[in-house]
Amino acid sequence: MSTTQDKLQIVEVVQNWALWRDAGDWDRFATVWHDDGWMSATWFQGPAAQFIQVSKAGFERGVSILHFLGGSTVDLAGPRAIAQTKMTISQRGDIDRVTVDVVCAGRFYDFFEKRKDRWAIVRRQPIYEKDRLDPLDPSASLELDPDLLGSIPEGYRHLGYLQAKLGFKVKRDMPQLKGEVVERLYRHGKAWLGGAPSPFPDGEDPRAAVHESPKKG
Repeated sequence: MSTTQDKLQIVEVVQNWALWRDAGDWDRFATVWHDDGWMSATWFQGPAAQFIQVSKAGFERGVSILHFLGGSTVDLAGPRAIAQTKMTISQRGDIDRVTVDVVCAGRFYDFFEKRKDRWAIVRRQPIYEKDRLDPLDPSASLELDPDLLGSIPEGYRHLGYLQAKLGFKVKRDMPQLKGEVVERLYRHGKAWLGGAPSPFPDGEDPRAAVHESPKKG
């Protein structure tokens, strides 16, 4: 298979991720991941199989999180790849009885591997670049809690604020446009392309703890 065909297959997987997740097509959504796939987001960090379960539960109770994709770039190294895709995350919800839309712009940073002639995601890490919050009713009065707002990193400040108000536990150290966290992610990507045994270098693979067999007591 040519490099161009490999890249086209990877970009198709990225597109399928957004379309099938947002449509609630859970059986097909499961096919974009390898069995050991790992998802990180502001509100969830864990195995892809668990992410599918919680996403389905949220979909069924009316949680509104949608995705729109822009351009993609793919770096290939044999059966390994890193794909970066411009995206926006759009979430609707209520803050103090005021319905709002939050739109966060950023990138999906995906660790891919080709196994048994199939490209799929091993690790997905969004990069959060900037966001905004708008009441659906422009005449609505909304006062944000400055302490809560200030506790969330700038790149996803309003998205995290809404999610916290909705009862989600929001991770405070996600990659943004600049800074050591995103630079570390880039180093992980280079190591992955260079043949590192895990997309989480330096013995920090969280999948190991998840898949450990329970100790017999």
